[in-house]
Amino acid sequence: MIKKVIAAVVLVTLLTVAIVQAMDKKTEAPETTSQATVNKEGISIGAKAPDFELKTLTGETVKLSDLKGKKVMLNFWATWCGPCKAEMPEMEQFSKQIGDDTVILAVNIDPQLDVQGFVDEYKLTFPILLDAEDKVNETYQIMAIPTTYFIDSKGIIQNKFPGTMKLADMKDFTKKLN
Repeated sequence: MIKKVIAAVVLVTLLTVAIVQAMDKKTEAPETTSQATVNKEGISIGAKAPDFELKTLTGETVKLSDLKGKKVMLNFWATWCGPCKAEMPEMEQFSKQIGDDTVILAVNIDPQLDVQGFVDEYKLTFPILLDAEDKVNETYQIMAIPTTYFIDSKGIIQNKFPGTMKLADMKDFTKKLN
């Protein structure tokens, strides 16, 4: 009986801490007014894609604005996500079919887990970016994963695809980019 009471107290305590942290995160004001505008525009089709700079698994730095002139498939995913696992083999297949004018950027939102093990298991060769501070995920206001943005060569978001993509979808959406 005492074990059940202790377990219940621990569970309620952990739940309370999680709720308080979630509330603190939501109530933090953006650093500037322009940051709030970027966040709002970041999820809109037709808006300029918010710039970011992240490290890859190999330690290289990738900055979205450096890819201007290229079509970008920007995918948000996690190692524990079943739908993400389902789409990764098709993303790898797609990465082998695209030309030099198209780039896949896969932003991992749980870099504290074994991302390298995941990449090795799925034999992924496209760039895996680590959003260690959760800033890009927040800027793009990702509500579900996987979510993929299609950004044209001018840096404008042309489409957003929440959910698991098939190879045909990837081809279709990137074909529509200029």
